[in-house]
Amino acid sequence: MKRVAVILVFCFMAHHLLAQIAEPVKWSFESTQNGQEATLIFKATIEKGWHLYDTDLEEGGPVKTSIHFADSTLFDLVGKVQKEPLPTKYFDKIFNMNVGYFSNKATLTQKIKLKRSGKVEIKGFVEYMSCNDETCTPPSEADFTFTFNNEGTPSSNAVPATTSNSPKQDSISVNSVDTAPAIPSNIPNQDQQSHSLAWFLFYSFLAGLAAIMTPCVFPMIPMTVSFFMNSGESKLKARLNAIFYGFSIVVIYTVIGTLVSVIFGPGIANWLSTHWLPNLIFFAVFMLFAFSFFGMFEIVLPSWIVNKSDQQVDKGGLMGSFFMALTLVLVSFSCTGPIVGTILVQSAGGQVLKPIVGMFGFSMAFALPFTLFALFPGWLNNLPKSGGWLNSVKVVLGFLELALGLKFLSVADQTYHWGILDREVYLALWIVIFVLLGFYLLGKLKFVHDSDVKTVTVPRLLLAIVTFSFVVYLIPGMFGAPLKAISGYIPPQATHDFDLHQIIRDEVKLASFNNSPTSAQNEEALCEKPKFADFLHLPHGLEGYFDYNQGMACAKKLGKPVFIDFTGHGCVNCREMEANVWSDTRVLERLRNNFVVIALYVDDKTTLPQSEWVTSTYDGKVKKTLGKKYADFQISRYGVNAQPYYVLLDHKEQLLVQPKAYDLNVDNFIKFLDDAVAEFNKRKQS
Repeated sequence: MKRVAVILVFCFMAHHLLAQIAEPVKWSFESTQNGQEATLIFKATIEKGWHLYDTDLEEGGPVKTSIHFADSTLFDLVGKVQKEPLPTKYFDKIFNMNVGYFSNKATLTQKIKLKRSGKVEIKGFVEYMSCNDETCTPPSEADFTFTFNNEGTPSSNAVPATTSNSPKQDSISVNSVDTAPAIPSNIPNQDQQSHSLAWFLFYSFLAGLAAIMTPCVFPMIPMTVSFFMNSGESKLKARLNAIFYGFSIVVIYTVIGTLVSVIFGPGIANWLSTHWLPNLIFFAVFMLFAFSFFGMFEIVLPSWIVNKSDQQVDKGGLMGSFFMALTLVLVSFSCTGPIVGTILVQSAGGQVLKPIVGMFGFSMAFALPFTLFALFPGWLNNLPKSGGWLNSVKVVLGFLELALGLKFLSVADQTYHWGILDREVYLALWIVIFVLLGFYLLGKLKFVHDSDVKTVTVPRLLLAIVTFSFVVYLIPGMFGAPLKAISGYIPPQATHDFDLHQIIRDEVKLASFNNSPTSAQNEEALCEKPKFADFLHLPHGLEGYFDYNQGMACAKKLGKPVFIDFTGHGCVNCREMEANVWSDTRVLERLRNNFVVIALYVDDKTTLPQSEWVTSTYDGKVKKTLGKKYADFQISRYGVNAQPYYVLLDHKEQLLVQPKAYDLNVDNFIKFLDDAVAEFNKRKQS
């Protein structure tokens, strides 16, 4: 059984402090038989102050109690394991999940139906782990043997429980999955679950506020204002529609989002944010609104909808508000997907209350500014309605729509390797767009509904200065400058055809290598040519793998720990981490020298050969593309589907330290890497 070795090290130290082996759980086994049916009874006696973990725990938590049978062909399971008493539930802050445990005693009962006549021996073991307030035992195994005779009662019961570390071959388990290591923790009170939900609601609310500032969401605000300003309804009805609009956003995210996660699983979030079809639709929507803001045409409802609205005013108004909310949710999902994805994974994993609370908090904050702008569009009525400042605002927002809409096309381009929007092409378009915006602010460019700009006001001048300064900032990016401030919104540096910085780094590296007296003895960074390296690349000239098995094999050969980077072509936070954290010379040195880097792209659409298809243990579906394979791997192994997500492993595929997500603090990331190397060396010595 694969278990993280840090548990064993911790428990080894604890045992020496106690000066003896702790065995807080004693097992005994009984059975009954009625013809072909039998009942297996597993009884645990638990020392005072110790706790035995439940049989039903989520992935990513402590090691749960599970029953393993050596030969499952002798019988069929009848129903699930019955527990007496029912386990106590609490919320564990370390694992951030609900955890169940038994105190004093526990009885597990499993009914079976024998498939063979005569004497039948059923062997196996119970795997379990126990903790108190200070320490935990390592995962232990108690062997059992049940002997039955189909023509009578059982001739003997189980052998005494023993602890065994020997591997069990060809075994199946009842309610058993591999989990992350257990960490000693105090058992909290029952009311902490509701307390944790309150905090989860608060954090979800903050996440909703943060999502408003993403490039997919912020430009939708003027669309909302324009929609409700031009509704043509009375002030009372317009405000009712605005309230219903905000309510619809909350309903869509809370109800539909949770139901979709249960039915389709977390993969739907990945599909919306990476598949070419929704991204091209979102790109087209942004272009449509940009051209409308430039005055090319007005976006109005089709005449048949207007006529129907005249007949059923109230119904038509509410329906329009609902579909406006639905459009907002769909368009914004490409940026909010990573935030919402974690909540959806928990829902698909069986939780109900927590994802509902999280989605409700997120959508409440997310809907707030849109509802306020929709509720009070009259705030803009005192501004000039044509040819004045209001139209200038619409045109400026049109330029922003034009620039930010390219992000959707870029995601599809990167995911499917079309090669349309490489980094320098993307930057060239942005430079042209913002240069034109600067000229517009100075009155040198005029659109159809604009008034003449006889004098440039101070606000327009300041905005023009900011715009041209941004253009100056963008220009070095054409030659490979990292542009850290906007790294999450532009294609990755690896797509840059002429990267002057990388060329200089390669020349310096080559000169240093050739001048080194030990250059001939320098160890190769890679064991073999990485699969998929013709279209996948690591940032900053790093060398690594894009296939888990290939990278793991190389790590074993080189004697280095493994650095797994769960990333994606459309992952904004991944690009920010690479530009702001990975680029630090201290981080780069550690990644290059101390680890074998494996980048697993969860959104890549490359079709794998049939021999590399995998059947998910999470949803039972066959994963045929590179992205789906590793998205499922991340969910199945670590219970997470948000990126970036960094996992450091030893050669037995055990965690060296707890995985790390998005964190722009370079010192924290360096400590994360150093702690893993120290733990890896400690395990090698032991």
